Amino acid sequence: MSTLPAFAAIVVAAGQGLRAGQPVPKQFAFWRGKPVVRHSVETLLTVGAAPVVVAIPAGAEEVAGVALAGLDVTFVTGGATRQESVARALEAVAGSERVLIHDAARPNIPHLSIKRLIEALNTCSGAIPVLPITDSLAIAENGLMAGSADRDALRRVQTPQAFRTADIVAAHRASTGDPTAGDDAQVLRAAGGEVALVEGDETLAKLTFAHDFEEASMTLRVGTGFDVHRLAPGEELWLCGVRVEHDLGLAGHSDADVGLHAVVDALLGAVGAGDIGQHFPPTDPQWKGAPSSRFVQHAVSLVAQAGYRVGNIDLTLICEAPKIGTHREVMQAKLAELAGVDLGAVNVKATTTERLGFTGRGEGIAAQAVATVVRI
Repeated sequence: MSTLPAFAAIVVAAGQGLRAGQPVPKQFAFWRGKPVVRHSVETLLTVGAAPVVVAIPAGAEEVAGVALAGLDVTFVTGGATRQESVARALEAVAGSERVLIHDAARPNIPHLSIKRLIEALNTCSGAIPVLPITDSLAIAENGLMAGSADRDALRRVQTPQAFRTADIVAAHRASTGDPTAGDDAQVLRAAGGEVALVEGDETLAKLTFAHDFEEASMTLRVGTGFDVHRLAPGEELWLCGVRVEHDLGLAGHSDADVGLHAVVDALLGAVGAGDIGQHFPPTDPQWKGAPSSRFVQHAVSLVAQAGYRVGNIDLTLICEAPKIGTHREVMQAKLAELAGVDLGAVNVKATTTERLGFTGRGEGIAAQAVATVVRI
């Protein structure tokens, strides 16, 4: 990002965050490996904000100090409302020319968003990031629809919000009535200031509920699988649910489809559900000669039960013979059907070991798979 003019930053982290269902206020709960508040503070420091003031709850000095250990920040004790917390923090940055005010519950701040906001201060006293509303809107009254609102005239408001410091400080000092403004743009407008609207970003989303933490920590998961089967005369050769003509087939308790077995292990691994042997033990006679497509369908159902869907599958077959190229498209189609994904989400490829090892000697076929699953 190009060099920005000097600006200060305030991170509002003085709330209780009770709806998030965390053992501590959500701004100090862990999200993607670190406390929520630390994400945005680190970003602001990286792009040059100075000073960075963090408003925290009364008595939270210790937990805040641990969450932001090693970072050059100043703490102020917040008030009973967000507006009061910001007003107190503003007094600590009153000497700056520009200030960004951000909610700690929004851990991601794209650099481009900061650039847009700061540039907008060239023409206005304040600037806020906004997004359009795509759903229809209803006015609720006693559990009934009492009217509708024009979504084209409305926007979703995010933070950080940018201000000329003198203007927003004056607006807070002049504010009368209950200090319950939802954001600082409202305070500035009430004092007669103009607020520019700049393009927001979906990654500025706010962490609010318990499931936000679950989804954030495990939105995407990855599993790997590896399997080997011996080639033997008198056996059918099944690969990726497709029968392949060959003078040898794969030996095993089921149909020994080494490709599908690797995929099953990858899917099970992605959701922490063990391995294929736990679900379909080779000592169980009911799986004698069973089609491996049943194993894939079971693995896919476990993925769904865990709250995920299959993202993509990448499978490598390792053998000298048969040649896989002529069968690749039908294999991909069959695997996509079993996994319930688009054809483009499945890749089947083959390689040799340059005649080295058991696959090089034509004694067996190996398969390696990687699968991703995405939270529904």
